[in-house]
Amino acid sequence: MGGEHVRLVELLAALSIVTDLGMGQEPEKAVRACLVATHLARAMDLSERDAQDVFYCTLMQHLGCTASAHEVSYLFGDDLGILQRAERTDESKPREALAMLALVGKGTGAQRVRHLSRTVRAGSQANTTILKSVCEVGARLAQRLRLGSAVSGGLFHATETWDGKHGAHGVAGDDIPLPARLSAVATQAIIFDRLGGAEAAVEMLRRRAGSVLDPELVETFTRVGPDLLGWLADADVWVEVTATEPAPVRQVPAAHLDAVAAAFADMVDLKTPFTLGHSSEVAALATAAAERVGLPTAQVARVRQAALLHDLGRVGVPNTVWEKPGALTTGQWEQVRLHAYHGERILAHSRPLEPLARIVGRHHERNDGSGYHRGASGSDVPVEARLLAAADAFQAMTQVRPHRAAMDPAQAAGVVEKFAATGQFEAECARAVVEAAGLRPARARGVWPCGLTDREVEVLRLVAHGMSNAAVAAELVISRRTVENHVQHIYAKTDVSTRAGLALLAMEHGLLR
Repeated sequence: MGGEHVRLVELLAALSIVTDLGMGQEPEKAVRACLVATHLARAMDLSERDAQDVFYCTLMQHLGCTASAHEVSYLFGDDLGILQRAERTDESKPREALAMLALVGKGTGAQRVRHLSRTVRAGSQANTTILKSVCEVGARLAQRLRLGSAVSGGLFHATETWDGKHGAHGVAGDDIPLPARLSAVATQAIIFDRLGGAEAAVEMLRRRAGSVLDPELVETFTRVGPDLLGWLADADVWVEVTATEPAPVRQVPAAHLDAVAAAFADMVDLKTPFTLGHSSEVAALATAAAERVGLPTAQVARVRQAALLHDLGRVGVPNTVWEKPGALTTGQWEQVRLHAYHGERILAHSRPLEPLARIVGRHHERNDGSGYHRGASGSDVPVEARLLAAADAFQAMTQVRPHRAAMDPAQAAGVVEKFAATGQFEAECARAVVEAAGLRPARARGVWPCGLTDREVEVLRLVAHGMSNAAVAAELVISRRTVENHVQHIYAKTDVSTRAGLALLAMEHGLLR
């Protein structure tokens, strides 16, 4: 790709749809909120540099949305529905808080009592931990995307309320970074505009001024917001978001696409504890396999990037589906089948990422037409997708899933070879993946980041995968008190404070194997 550059917004605007899906919201919510927040910043006469921080902070406001999906689903019996409702709930209002409580366990049948009991026992501390996870992961991913300290700081405080009573860190008033405050106003405006129109949005923001939202910013929105929402109703937001980015527009080397893809790969894999590292492992396998079959350099790069982004659509499927230990219903299978479609459509919104869309959309197709979601076969499945399909299947089989144990690599290789023999996988692609898997070197022990010891890395791996201290103690045959001491040391050394933060760090540094 040489010295080529791309607009950063052309990458992140499309990928913001992943965060919309992760919050149970309609696509384009983040883009629309970004446009409102940026126009509000300009109405306040902020500098273009400050307005740019507002632009990217709002566009990526929910970058950490997958961090707590597992915990939210475990407590409440759902993640997407709860997150969707929580985003528009003012917890200081008893009626709204009760409406949230009424959703706990809804649709889980006999399990509803269990979810209500878990929620009551967990109390407000669980909610704080969930919010901290979201903020910690969002801020860390923003750093990886090179969005700057103001954006990272805004995401770290994205859940704070003006009165300081319900956020992750208890920060209040003007101590909340301005990008976070503007992002909150714009996001609430978009949500309530969709629910009831511009007048309803203005009325709701006024009610929340001084509790959830900065009253001065609400006043600014009251003055210019209705016209903004009217303009947005007929605007092509994909044209407007690139036109609205404050100067100087952010350009990144085309080679930075790998780093962006890797960040979103980890964000997606955080959704469930058993998928940690899946996308990066698939990318390593598929890349090596692509090289073995002799693909040109440009095609190898597409394979790697598509592999990193292949599971974007998983974020829009509830954890109750992914974490179900038994057979899926027809409706649940339909949700699973559509995750490849959603990934394809997300990438199609980005000029730099569009060449990956067809590959991602076909990564569950099979050579004999038995895959999904199109039932494509043969030459309708590009070679990049055939390689990705085999690599994805192999890697997934070597990880635990709720309905089965992990296979060792030899067993997984045997299954891939069997699928090639029966025509599901293209034989040359399957053989290249199996051979690439056999060539992977083991990580040398004792060379760990943050001064972690071998035992601390063992504990970190288990905690990152969602195991309790008691379960870690049983697994490692040590006392629970010893585990607790290790966990305290790990948090201190790594400067993170949540399971999700540890999981993200583990993926970043390759600590999961």
